[in-house]
Amino acid sequence: MLPENITSVVSRNEIWTGKAASEPHEAGWAREAVIFVRALKEPKGPQPVARVEISPDGMRWVAEGAAAAMPAGRDGIAVMRVSHFGNWLRVAADFADGCESTVLVTMHLKA
Repeated sequence: MLPENITSVVSRNEIWTGKAASEPHEAGWAREAVIFVRALKEPKGPQPVARVEISPDGMRWVAEGAAAAMPAGRDGIAVMRVSHFGNWLRVAADFADGCESTVLVTMHLKA
């Protein structure tokens, strides 16, 4: 049997500022996830650390522990790998005033 794989785009061409997060993704069937955050334009200001968050219900979120610096330049990519995450996943970051990034966030899930 071949493993089941899927790629989901959870944020596309979104401008992240302030307290930002991707759309939640229900991924309880997956054994592991690799999450990529790409800067589609030159980011403005210092970039924060992005974190993977998990949730029991898709509404209340806690940091999972995986984190990576947001890309500092256009077409830069951050990557986070997670397993044992329950059912719901998202990526979040807290931007300082005046800072922003236009992102593409994809989740690559494998059963």
